Amino acid sequence: MDRIDLFRIFTRVVESASFTRAADTLGLPRSSVSAAIATLEGRLGARLLHRTTRRVSPTQDGLAFYQRCLHLVAAVEEAEGLFGDNSAAPAGRLRIDVPGRIGRLIIAPALPDFLDRFPAIDIDLGVTDRAINLVEDSVDCVLRVGPLTDSGLIARSIGHLPLINVASTGYIARHGAPQTPDDLGTHWAVNYASPSTGRVEPWEWLEDGVLRTLPMRGRVTANSAEAYIACCLAGLGLIQIPAYDVRQHLDAGDLVEVMPQHRAEPLPMTLLYPHRQHLSRRLLVFADWLEHVLRQAVLPQPSSVP
Repeated sequence: MDRIDLFRIFTRVVESASFTRAADTLGLPRSSVSAAIATLEGRLGARLLHRTTRRVSPTQDGLAFYQRCLHLVAAVEEAEGLFGDNSAAPAGRLRIDVPGRIGRLIIAPALPDFLDRFPAIDIDLGVTDRAINLVEDSVDCVLRVGPLTDSGLIARSIGHLPLINVASTGYIARHGAPQTPDDLGTHWAVNYASPSTGRVEPWEWLEDGVLRTLPMRGRVTANSAEAYIACCLAGLGLIQIPAYDVRQHLDAGDLVEVMPQHRAEPLPMTLLYPHRQHLSRRLLVFADWLEHVLRQAVLPQPSSVP
């Protein structure tokens, strides 16, 4: 077994967190995978993996070596591709991470189309509203909504996600509907706390191109989009939310848009990749597909931009 094969096996064990799962995905006996790791550790003179009865995880040396292996394997695969069949279908496993409701409402229902187009690609779909570390969590790409704080990552802009102000019909029946930001002092909001920082976001609106903010009184604070919307439906206050997120409730008449002329600034939506010189074909085709799906599903089309 040559060194590149050893590197491929090692990266698959790290990504699978299991010798057995790695062996299954590689089509090898588990004993061969264990022997390959032992050979690699012997050559390097370093312990690369922590082994328990339940899980395999990289040591500090193993994590650093894993990152090097990714670069080396990608470079070799690209070099091999120079002389191979460039029309060959992209293949392999992709690990992606996306915000909760976009994952559940938009991406998961659309995935059969992608998997039908690319039957040799498998997807590990992570769904979370916290900002994960791509390198430490061994993720190929993430979708972020909001301002970026990551450095050293490749960013691909998808567009800007419109936000609207909404209230439930029950809330309006009890408290009335605000007409302008001057009315907000007599109203309640469901406050939203960032799941990453815990910071409670103020109410926002654009006025003559300037972003204005106002802390709103509220008796309930939520840290997930699901709870945020549920509290609004229960009549507990106003919320600011991406329009696609509550479209079904608006269509059903359970929620109503308020102050349409005083919306918050749209949120940037970005795909992020680890900074690698060479991106795999499977990642590139997935990114192209995901951008198309998101632009169609959650971004305003030219004819419907307010």
